[in-house]
Amino acid sequence: MKKGEYWRDRFKYGFVTKQSADWAWIQHMLASAKEKVAVVIDTGAVSRGGREKSIRQQIVEEDLIDAVILLPEKLFYNTGAPAVIIVFNKNKSEDRKGKILLINASKEFVPGKKQNTLSEENIRKIVDAYREFRDIEKFAKVITKEEAREADYNLSPSRFVSIAEEEEYRSIEEIKSELKRLEEERRRVEERVDKILGRI
Repeated sequence: MKKGEYWRDRFKYGFVTKQSADWAWIQHMLASAKEKVAVVIDTGAVSRGGREKSIRQQIVEEDLIDAVILLPEKLFYNTGAPAVIIVFNKNKSEDRKGKILLINASKEFVPGKKQNTLSEENIRKIVDAYREFRDIEKFAKVITKEEAREADYNLSPSRFVSIAEEEEYRSIEEIKSELKRLEEERRRVEERVDKILGRI
């Protein structure tokens, strides 16, 4: 490498725009890391398009992303927005090769007036999920590189791991039966009230 051209190794996946330097910093870290590196960064880093998507795509295809962890909002002093932790690994074990673990930990926090915090229990749950590297309902999902491609390299955990509560639907017959019961109860209450008023 010629003197002054170290940037070719530092930024081999491409250059970012002036709007966001997220993937410039990430590439710098990757070039310096021997094996693993983790970065806390804006959620948009795992979903934005353009040059960032192109860089993210190459890094996914080289199988360097181990996990993406979505954190709760209001954890940091300078912003109320949530963030993600991206864990990169240059030396994945055989069982993790070609896969990415997505953890939606957005509900794992202790609420505060101005800021939320992570309890020991919250942290343990996230760490255990990372170590176990398996699907956990409404919390974690392991995706393949093929699934990442199908999602257009959008690695937002909330895209793959829904934490929404399922709505409970009742049958028409069940609702009609409940309304009938309530109507009979209303009639009995009215009869008791009429008797009380008659004695006054």
